[in-house]
Amino acid sequence: MIEDPLLARTAAALDRDVVPEVRAFAQRLGESSGALGVLFYGSNLRTGSLEGVLDFYVLLPGRQVERIWPRVSYHEWECDGVPLRAKVATMALETFRAAAAGERLDTTIWARFVQPSALAWERDEASRSAIAGAVAEAARTAARLAVALGPDVGTAEDYWRALFRATYAAEFRVEKAGREDSILAANREHFAGLLPLALSAQGISFTREGEVIRPAVRGRSRVLSWWRRRRRMGKPYNVLRLVKASTTFEGAARYAAWKIERHTGVPVDITPWRERHPVLAAPGVLWQVWRRRRAQARQARA
Repeated sequence: MIEDPLLARTAAALDRDVVPEVRAFAQRLGESSGALGVLFYGSNLRTGSLEGVLDFYVLLPGRQVERIWPRVSYHEWECDGVPLRAKVATMALETFRAAAAGERLDTTIWARFVQPSALAWERDEASRSAIAGAVAEAARTAARLAVALGPDVGTAEDYWRALFRATYAAEFRVEKAGREDSILAANREHFAGLLPLALSAQGISFTREGEVIRPAVRGRSRVLSWWRRRRRMGKPYNVLRLVKASTTFEGAARYAAWKIERHTGVPVDITPWRERHPVLAAPGVLWQVWRRRRAQARQARA
């Protein structure tokens, strides 16, 4: 049996080192939810830091429950005396796979998971294999669009840059100009050689001279038509997801309180009412923070 080189590379990448505290947190999340596996991603994966908020995707068996996914929650846990905080997205593995393969309108899954991630916990070997296959789909989808959006001839970075510039513009996100360059600069080892491998995995031929690639993109108009529909729906879909999250984000009040104290130095008391109604409580909390900061400023001047 000939092994798919892209799948083999993806599985190896998912096996990257993760600090023990993150693995313990992932195991706790996975076992308590009956998950197939837990993916860890974001800047903390690259740095190994436990500061800030850790980012996890919990992948469940069975059918997707929510129509607007993923379900987002905030968790705090102390592991061997180390306080950990995490933002956790939860969805069915099959929906994750379909989104990664470009079968859904959502762009965030394949755009995010063509970037580095680690399988921090898995239920068993079959689950590991299924999750690696889903993440490999993200690379195929991203590469297909990258060469459709990019120049006729260019380096792999030229194509990845065109892809990330387009996806950030399509989403309802505020990112600094040149964000795509920082992604590539921080993850050069991850992206090295990935584009040719992902193109070959789906039969897209190309020629190569040194670092320069000339892809033979058949059906470019079809791929761009596929993308235009997702680009048009990108911002409305992400706004809808944010609205949903504002009412269903489990632990939203605690997450917001931690963020406010971290950025302003002003602690926020979490009352039972604020815990149940974080959106309604927000104006009062912001007023409280503003008053306390003014008082601190007056004391500093005195």
